[in-house]
Amino acid sequence: MFLSMLWITGINPASCKADPVSCKLWAEPLMPDLYMKGDIVMGGNFAIHYYMRSEQNTYTRPPLQPQCSGRSVCDMNFRELRFARAMEFTIHEINNRTDLLPGITLGYQIHDTCFEVLMAVKVAFQYANATVDESYYVPSISDRIKSGLSKRFFFFLFYAELQVSHYATCACLSDKRQYPTFFRTVPGDQNQAAALAKIVKHFGWTWIGAVRSDSDYGNNGMALFLKAAQEEGICVEYSEVFYRTQPRSRLERVANVIRRSTARVIVAFVHEGELRLLLEELTRQPPPPLQWIGSDAWIMDPSFLRFNMCAGAIGFGIPPSVIPGLREFLLDLSPAQALKSPLLTEFWESSFSCSLKGSSEGARECDGSEDIRALQNSYTDTSQLRITNMVYKATYAIAHAIHGVICNDTQCDKSRVNFTTKNGFQVSFDSSGDPVAVYELINWQFKKDGGLDFVTVGQLNVNDLHLSHVYQVPRSVCSESCPPGTRKAVQKGKPICCYDCIPCAEGEISNKTGCVSQFCNVACDSYSLRDSCLPKPVEFLSWDDTLSIILTAFSITGAFIAVCVTAVFYKHRASPIVRANNSELSFLLLFSLALCFLCSLTFIGQPSEWSCMLRHTAFGITFVLCISCVLGKTMVVLMAFRATLPGSNTMKWFGPPQQRLSVLAFTLIQVLICVLWLTISPPLPFKNLQQYKERIILECGLGSAIGFWAVLGYIGFLALLCFILAFLARKLPDNFNEAKFITFSMLIFCAVWVTFIPAYVSSPGKFTVAVEIFAILASSFGLFICIFAPKCFIILFRPETIV
Repeated sequence: MFLSMLWITGINPASCKADPVSCKLWAEPLMPDLYMKGDIVMGGNFAIHYYMRSEQNTYTRPPLQPQCSGRSVCDMNFRELRFARAMEFTIHEINNRTDLLPGITLGYQIHDTCFEVLMAVKVAFQYANATVDESYYVPSISDRIKSGLSKRFFFFLFYAELQVSHYATCACLSDKRQYPTFFRTVPGDQNQAAALAKIVKHFGWTWIGAVRSDSDYGNNGMALFLKAAQEEGICVEYSEVFYRTQPRSRLERVANVIRRSTARVIVAFVHEGELRLLLEELTRQPPPPLQWIGSDAWIMDPSFLRFNMCAGAIGFGIPPSVIPGLREFLLDLSPAQALKSPLLTEFWESSFSCSLKGSSEGARECDGSEDIRALQNSYTDTSQLRITNMVYKATYAIAHAIHGVICNDTQCDKSRVNFTTKNGFQVSFDSSGDPVAVYELINWQFKKDGGLDFVTVGQLNVNDLHLSHVYQVPRSVCSESCPPGTRKAVQKGKPICCYDCIPCAEGEISNKTGCVSQFCNVACDSYSLRDSCLPKPVEFLSWDDTLSIILTAFSITGAFIAVCVTAVFYKHRASPIVRANNSELSFLLLFSLALCFLCSLTFIGQPSEWSCMLRHTAFGITFVLCISCVLGKTMVVLMAFRATLPGSNTMKWFGPPQQRLSVLAFTLIQVLICVLWLTISPPLPFKNLQQYKERIILECGLGSAIGFWAVLGYIGFLALLCFILAFLARKLPDNFNEAKFITFSMLIFCAVWVTFIPAYVSSPGKFTVAVEIFAILASSFGLFICIFAPKCFIILFRPETIV
């Protein structure tokens, strides 16, 4: 619908009556189908019939004036009649308000344009000449006309200050250079076309057919859709165009194209009139099941729900609304009121198949038993007021525009129309005269009784699409997806959606079904069938590995034995063999050995950032603590011998406090080295892809090699120092001299770690870690056996030798 406001200009019928010489009316004016006088009169145009009366022109007399008529009772569009009466209702509602146009009564003229440009042009001229009531200044309301008719109206009503449409969606009308005073309450097709392309893409329909009305609405809407579809990678098998007044052969040709096509999805940018003819033609010889994608012109029209071949149709529609009082207004229609308008008379007679006072020949006369509330048709159906609400909003928009023009209040906003309707809807227009694009995604689904109904399955708000579940989505592709190991080869002369599948080249694979082949990356191997890149196996010393289980058992056993020896030593802590060489160092050595056994467990399992930093630092610190204790015990032996010499006070400078301090000092040096290592360049996990082609070694990188070798070097230095001192003290006279045992333990320790270096460098994969764990366990057991085994044997089995 568009609404326009204009002053009385042009040829006035009253002037012709006053001065018949100066002008002449060639025909009587076209009387409105519904009208009411008022201070300001709005005109409304609605396509209530599908056809215009036609006759053979004899050129012997003036042709009859164009007039809408129906070829049958089915040719009256009751839904459009509801739109027209909704305009009536809105004007009555506005007239009853005191805050909008106070003291001014709005009237209306409502005409039937029957989808014809000729009728729209005639009505436009009539509005321009103000033929109904020449004593008032007349705005006119017009049309349920399509976008093309809105364009004609604009050119003819060049006097117009404002036009507002409820159903003209052509994107072309947003061009303010051509249509500066055109506005609409329905979103333009530019939003809908892009959204429909996204829906088609969402469901994977890459092979579609397209039909459109041969009109501005159909041609512009389809052009926008095809552009968006091409950007989404969608191919079109055919694009057919037709108009309802064209010869039947044209319609039959379009129907045959649809029947023969391989596309199972069809996008229809058509008017109701064209779609009704097309569906009727398709029912003569039904095509294979089709998925219909509908534009807003027909997707919400309940009259098409009788076509079961459209089951599953999907498209965008205006959200439903509620208009309080409208249903009561529509149903407040009696036979007497219907007789006042030929249009309402035709509606009454076609609805009840009777004649009002003999107006229809051969039909029974209406006897008053007809109950309009019992009717179930598009006129009485107010369950989903979608476009009706656009009429309601458009009528209010004109009223607010008039109010802004004539308002004398300084607080009136005369710059723009922005208001909220009585039923709570916001009405505003952007710089192009369009409203905010808000759609619902409508799906035609079967009800329990077998009939079709509209079901909302999604929403579109400013191009933000939200979908819910849609049942039984069909497939529509030109070529099926290529199987694994092949790639697409476009067929010559056909769209890119039609292709052959050829095997991937040697050394290549298709990483996705139907995609262009790609080389496997370094972390994957190419499968022999070239259908996938198989990830290389990742290798590390896992917990369930047999080698790991064995090493774990030795580690836990060593720690357990250390705890047991600690218990034995604690029980016999008063015995000379335990007290000899500082029992505190013995207990600290046992504690550090238990930690040495357990730190080997940090080397097992998948390397992580924390495990990589923990394993090396824990190993380095616990071993330094262990060797520091051994070094302290060795120095005690040496100092004890020197203390027996006359005049020597050596033990004064190497008592228990000094021993503890030396152990702490040696250990803190290693802690400092580890902190610097972790701070500057810590060991972190990485995938070793270079050592083996067929698998990935997951290991801990050293980070800073200097840090790693500094930790090992410091341990080696202390071990070497301890070995030298123990070697020097091995033959000193003492009943409990452990220097010889420390010498053997250090010899074993150094031998293990000297052989560790070449074994560590040459061991492949997970065995590198296993070698490191073995070195830790071997050196720990060597220290433990050499130092504590003899003492435990004496305590447990030869206690009589202790003096």
